[in-house]
Amino acid sequence: MPPSHELYFGADQDAVRTANTGSPEYKGSKTLGAESYDPGLLTSEATYYWRVDEIDAQGNTVKGPLWSFTTGDYLLVDGFEEYTDDDAAGEAIWQTWIDGFGVNTNGAVVGYVMPPYAEQTVVYSGAQSMPYDYDNSGPANLSEATADVANLAIGQDWTAGGVTTLSLWFNGDQANAPEKMYIALSSTNGATGIVTHDDADAASTDYWAQWRLPLEAFTNQGVDLTRVQTITIGFGDKNNPQSGGTGSMYFDDIWLN
Repeated sequence: MPPSHELYFGADQDAVRTANTGSPEYKGSKTLGAESYDPGLLTSEATYYWRVDEIDAQGNTVKGPLWSFTTGDYLLVDGFEEYTDDDAAGEAIWQTWIDGFGVNTNGAVVGYVMPPYAEQTVVYSGAQSMPYDYDNSGPANLSEATADVANLAIGQDWTAGGVTTLSLWFNGDQANAPEKMYIALSSTNGATGIVTHDDADAASTDYWAQWRLPLEAFTNQGVDLTRVQTITIGFGDKNNPQSGGTGSMYFDDIWLN
């Protein structure tokens, strides 16, 4: 028999430590090189335990140590850590966040032309953030980058765990032209909700700042938060596009909490 690994996972420390293949904590056997497990949505601020046993080619079991982790108090929409420079595999940041490159009516450009495509110095947390240039000076007079949530960590249901707030971190530059910054959510019922930052000069913020948006602001516009389809980060007046200016931004850690 080929070597394999057996996974045990759960919230009860002793149960995971003593579990066997007949226990509910047993999550199956995986062959070498194919080890993965998706536990689905976990409870926030809770500790979970896991153990991996090794099964050798003779069927002998070597019991693994007990490991643990504690979940945060938020659901991750996009932390920008998973993007790579492998655009042939569809893993570049601009292949998920679709911008206006080559589109005359959209002045947004996400990522860099040459690798590394994601920003790796100006980050809020982790190793990467999303660089974002906007240009509303013409021919485009609106800048948008849009991600299909099916390609993000969160999926379509933005109500799980009783979350009430969408937040993201942004960092701009004092030299940026003052353009309205907004977030738009669309859902599969055809509705789109737009929330604009209260500060018209938010793009000139030259440090990491958190923007918190009540999800109710989107449901009030008809968005079905159980069936979210896209999220858009934009600059300009989406309802009344008009000629404006240019600027460069960074975005990081989009959460629900």
